[in-house]
Amino acid sequence: MMCMAIAAKAQRIEKGARMAFPGGKAFIFRVQLCDKRGSAYTLDHPERFLSAKALNRRARQHLRVDSTDLPLSATYLGKLRSCGFQVVGGSKWNNTVLVRSGDSAVAARLASLEFVRGVKKVYTTPDSVNRPQPLELQPDTTRNSNPKDGAYGQSCWQISQLQGQALHERGFRGKGMTIAILDGGFMNADKIPALNRAHVIATRDCAWPYNQNIYSLIDHGTMVLSCMAAQDSGRILGDAPEASYVLIRTEIAQGESLLEEDNWAMGAEYADSIGADLINSSLGYNQYDDKTTSYRYRDLNGRTALISRTASMLAGKGIVLVNSAGNSGMGEWKKIGVPADAPDILTVGALGTDGKNAPFSSIGPSADGRVKPDVMAPGFPVKVISGNGVVKEANGTSFASPITCGLVACLWQALPGKTALEIMDLVRRSADNFSTPDNIFGYGKPDFAKALKLAE
Repeated sequence: MMCMAIAAKAQRIEKGARMAFPGGKAFIFRVQLCDKRGSAYTLDHPERFLSAKALNRRARQHLRVDSTDLPLSATYLGKLRSCGFQVVGGSKWNNTVLVRSGDSAVAARLASLEFVRGVKKVYTTPDSVNRPQPLELQPDTTRNSNPKDGAYGQSCWQISQLQGQALHERGFRGKGMTIAILDGGFMNADKIPALNRAHVIATRDCAWPYNQNIYSLIDHGTMVLSCMAAQDSGRILGDAPEASYVLIRTEIAQGESLLEEDNWAMGAEYADSIGADLINSSLGYNQYDDKTTSYRYRDLNGRTALISRTASMLAGKGIVLVNSAGNSGMGEWKKIGVPADAPDILTVGALGTDGKNAPFSSIGPSADGRVKPDVMAPGFPVKVISGNGVVKEANGTSFASPITCGLVACLWQALPGKTALEIMDLVRRSADNFSTPDNIFGYGKPDFAKALKLAE
């Protein structure tokens, strides 16, 4: 199950309206390549496949470009295409290719190729899907009635709980930091007045079948973005309003499959290549439509799932990943999902207004005994902007994550000499349960004023 908001995953779906699946019936296979021989790139010239910002981020943290960063072998991709296979994606960090075919028996042909190490079916398209219902913008003239909340308006509580104002008062509002958001859609985020000042520098669709207009899809990503980037004084204010944003679709709103892990990996790699400093991922998985591919508790070790292996690489590229813990606390599963189990990331659970863990917030630890979640943040309820432009209450670790991520960006702006690992360590050390971490609260609720003081 994906860990979006408590509401149903396929938001704004018109009941009864169906449409044929784009491109017709097909199967997607994850093809593991043996190596990268024949790549058109070398480590001597990383500027050919990574942006200057990405390289500068690594240089500041004394991190080297390595073979995982090399693009996939052009030779092998050419051979796949010459054999009649349709390549629809791939991950350079995992050295995998996504191949689409209308024939489910094509796996044997793929596996017989001399440069292929393994083949796994990751997606079977449905015959038809629900037709999304667009959201029309609505006027929202609400203002906070409590003058003491000032410019923060209705978002004051969720930011003050983490002492975020202390960073803002010192001028740290995310300027110079780039945050990538991996999500399922950003409906109307380009039209909502309170998001007009959000500095979106790039968008990308990494979820096949690709849709170039990510602003026409579900509004979960819109709500996530609003936690960090909204600017409407006296009504709502995000906690990193001066940061730059990269909006990336990786989630398929209808259905759950292993393919979404491959999408996520492609999204993370794009975020790295464009120079993102942080990634917010309010996504997570444990149960898939094909039950044979679902995870078990013992798989939550940060190594079994492709998405978790990818997540665990990000700090080594100089990126902080902030990921929601999941909303399974009240269900049969109860535990975190993937990639929340990954090491070297910040997994965030949800707190209620009473300071206790939200009942739906997924628990840890990881299968190999690491503390999870890492930290807790407001998520029950918080104020967000939905796809129709209206401020509303929402519940979920989906929102605890970006509330944390935005303030991590502000903290890193204040401490530009720190590495990704050092920033995450400061956040954990500032939390109120740091001395006695557990599998409910993790290290507890961060105090970003304290985190900054710990580093000074």
